[in-house]
Amino acid sequence: MNKQSVRYTRLHDVDFFKRGKVREIYFSDDNYLMVATDRISCFDVVLPTDIPDKGKVLTNLSLFWFKILEDIIGNHLITADTAKMPQNLHKYKDVLDGRSMLVKKAKPLPVECIVRGYLSGSGWKEYIKSESVCGIKLPSGLKESDKLPEPIFTPSTKAESGHDINVAQDYVEKEIGKELADKIKKLSLDIYKKASGYADSKGIILADTKFEFGFCGDELIIIDEVLTPDSSRFWPKDEYVPGKSQPSFDKQFVRDYLETLDWDKTPPGPELPDDIVNKTSEKYLYAYKILTGKELGV
Repeated sequence: MNKQSVRYTRLHDVDFFKRGKVREIYFSDDNYLMVATDRISCFDVVLPTDIPDKGKVLTNLSLFWFKILEDIIGNHLITADTAKMPQNLHKYKDVLDGRSMLVKKAKPLPVECIVRGYLSGSGWKEYIKSESVCGIKLPSGLKESDKLPEPIFTPSTKAESGHDINVAQDYVEKEIGKELADKIKKLSLDIYKKASGYADSKGIILADTKFEFGFCGDELIIIDEVLTPDSSRFWPKDEYVPGKSQPSFDKQFVRDYLETLDWDKTPPGPELPDDIVNKTSEKYLYAYKILTGKELGV
């Protein structure tokens, strides 16, 4: 690769909090500094090969969507401008620019909030067996990638390591209470409907996506990333043909490649060849350009 990627960050005089599959989080006064690296995880395994500029796409696309969704729900963003961050972070400008956010501390809810408008991925696999997804009965005879009669809320557990597990709404109610479970279901569906309508106007189908919510004090907000190629399936509308997997502007492209290998989906993951890395980087950048109408300054 000609482009330099960021796999890990080392901010030596900034207190480290934790490392996720893609993000690294530091303490910054009473807030968090969240940095999106160029790591990629598939099937909940972090691969040994990075995707250059991926972290910048995730950060900037999240910033774009935060603004669009402000009338539905608040978010954890304080600033993504390095110059407006605390003084001790300024010397890390080269690393942080374009891929970091200073965010409010929030207490995350213990569920992933997934909305599906189309039948794909694990939802399709579950449908083949039961004609249902997360306990929601669906019509018979649906094909892979079919549009659902209406979007459905299909939550999952949020695993620190290993695989998330699809669960029914009653599981969420037991975890966080019925009132809050109903609230995040409605919020998730409202966000999906607004975002999918916007994406459709740009020639992109938002097949499914996942959100994370948390509490900042008493306020329920959206946290982490939102509506990115890591957390969503984006399909080109002009190439959409039900009955098979779709071309995509997201990491499904990498998953499809990995499915061709003799790999059991447990660590360590396989190295990605240069052509897959280059095409994936291009897809992420293209998704950003189509959705925002701007080139990402990388």
